[in-house]
Amino acid sequence: MSAREELIAEARALAEEIAQVSDRPATLMEVCGTHAHQFARYGIAQMLPEQVELLSGPGCPVCVTSAGEIDAALALARIPGVTIATFGDMVRVPGSDSTLAHERARGANVRVLFSPIEAVDLAEQSGREVVLLGVGFETTTPGMAVAVAEAKRRGLRNFSLMSAHKRLMPALAALMAAEDVSVHGLLAPGHVSTIIGAGAYRKFVAEHHVPCVVAGFEPDQILRGILALVRQLAEGRAEVENEYPGAVTEEGNLKALAAIDAVFEPADSQWRGLGVIPLGGLVLRKEYAEFDALARFGVTITEGHEHPACRCGEVLRGAIRPPECSAFGAACTPEHPLGPCMVSSEGACAAAYKYEG
Repeated sequence: MSAREELIAEARALAEEIAQVSDRPATLMEVCGTHAHQFARYGIAQMLPEQVELLSGPGCPVCVTSAGEIDAALALARIPGVTIATFGDMVRVPGSDSTLAHERARGANVRVLFSPIEAVDLAEQSGREVVLLGVGFETTTPGMAVAVAEAKRRGLRNFSLMSAHKRLMPALAALMAAEDVSVHGLLAPGHVSTIIGAGAYRKFVAEHHVPCVVAGFEPDQILRGILALVRQLAEGRAEVENEYPGAVTEEGNLKALAAIDAVFEPADSQWRGLGVIPLGGLVLRKEYAEFDALARFGVTITEGHEHPACRCGEVLRGAIRPPECSAFGAACTPEHPLGPCMVSSEGACAAAYKYEG
């Protein structure tokens, strides 16, 4: 038997075990963009019994960045002499009336980088004002923190950061309060969990009585996570389980957490699909306030607005699936996206379009 055949056989066995264990309807949600991609890629939802339903949640960092935050980035890009440094997916995410790609075509200086520290080097070497767009969950935030600290160490006056970073745990609490969503179990994100640790979910689970399982990204790892969730539900338990022990510890990455805490502090934040979440984001501490791009250039984050046909916000909180949006695959495609869920490689709409049609 080949390695692929062994993988298929193991996946089928796990799916059969899930069907045997599951004794009630269960709606399970992933909160990781990579999980959403893998769900669609491997047809995992189609392997499960009818009573087990899979939903995608607010796990795509580019997708949950609000239209108002995108508008603020666009305003910064339009300032003469400013270079915007960002990760690739952000370039095509629509704001209220434009994208960074459109602004670049009109003459704005927008650079796609692969590491935050590259923005620091760019500022030092070019002499231009360089604004790094800080987007993402706890996975990418440590790198941003290191970049800001390094800019301060070098004494750079032409480097700044626009922080649109998000914190996972406040978002999960907001998700539980959403009136149009009912979730019985959560498949926790493997990447974020490597930073915050499995222990970060224990207070949440105790308060909301929702099973939570940290899972990896291979099909068998995902299915083991789902099996752990349906087993908890069948046994009437609500606990935190770590099915990704090779990468995720109880306490998380203490060095990365310390780097975040040294540079950032929690603050209220806009989330696409969930509104303003108390302490759902991060801003620079006063010791690093000189590197706040919004304050430096007098730009504020407004409410912004999305394309009227785009239902990305509903997709992000699991209220609908991508094909339920009337624009999906018609007015909204990866080539002409109306919203970020169709832009990002971790977006649920992009994954559904690519693998499910």
